[in-house]
Amino acid sequence: MTARHVFALNATTEFGERVASSLGTTLSPHEEREFEDSEHKIRPLTGVRGSDCFVIQSLHSGPDQPASEKLVRLLFFAGALKQSGATSVTALIPFLAYARKDRRTKPRDPVATRLTAQLVEAAGIDHIVTLEIHNLMALENAFRIPADNLSPYADFADHALHFAGDAPLVVASPDPGGVKRAQVFREYLEWSLERDVGFALLEKRRSGGQVSGTLFAGEVDGACAIILDDMIASGGTMVRAAETLRAHGASKVAAYATHGLFTGGATALFETGKLDQILVTDSVPDFRLAETHRARIETVSVAPLFARAIEALSGQKSLTDLQIY
Repeated sequence: MTARHVFALNATTEFGERVASSLGTTLSPHEEREFEDSEHKIRPLTGVRGSDCFVIQSLHSGPDQPASEKLVRLLFFAGALKQSGATSVTALIPFLAYARKDRRTKPRDPVATRLTAQLVEAAGIDHIVTLEIHNLMALENAFRIPADNLSPYADFADHALHFAGDAPLVVASPDPGGVKRAQVFREYLEWSLERDVGFALLEKRRSGGQVSGTLFAGEVDGACAIILDDMIASGGTMVRAAETLRAHGASKVAAYATHGLFTGGATALFETGKLDQILVTDSVPDFRLAETHRARIETVSVAPLFARAIEALSGQKSLTDLQIY
């Protein structure tokens, strides 16, 4: 059997240790050295020749490094592994930076997702595994290497059951772009909970940073509504959706998102009074939240999910069982 090494770069050490713990192993050692002019070098501190290497690095910005630097360090480390004789390098990226810029919305826009993919491929990375990508089709079109997208919906379903109890349950998409995501989660809930789950859709249009749209479709009167999105940034989208659902009679409203960015502290999210539950994963640490707000967030760890992905790929198995489409 081919030797295996699991690394976590410094910016993602805590998450990497949780993954290693789920695997029943420890992280392989590496060095990240800083120079006086802000340049750096990065290398493995163990032999990797003939090994399958898994590198964990979440590409969110902050608290100490911007997304661009985390990306560069991942690329440099992958290159060092390949130059040191690694048989394969798989990048496990809980949050993939620049995934939202997957198409041109204004003249002369860059398609940053594709440019990021080209950098990853040029560094010699053989495979990437990410989590709840903004646009799955864009991910698959951007990369020429295998690119797998994991889903946290199985863990979300357990929380949904406790949230709704025996009351009617509805999954709501906060905008047209999230319809497919919400429909998939709704179908998964119906299968896993063995009960009917409703669906609702809110209109949202964004141009020049301004959000508009007032149309609403669905029946939520007396129901527990779960707003599902891939991420919470400022929280404005969730607040707007929660207020609309309450206005249409929802008895309880929850916000479920895989990635909790909480830019600006997302203060509106905690001041609205319209949300009964806020659920995210640990793909991004909650360093932007005030302590009082942090206590109101429920967090699902996806470290075991990434551990299962490493086990599957180590055995040259498909990740189909970890993906919900």
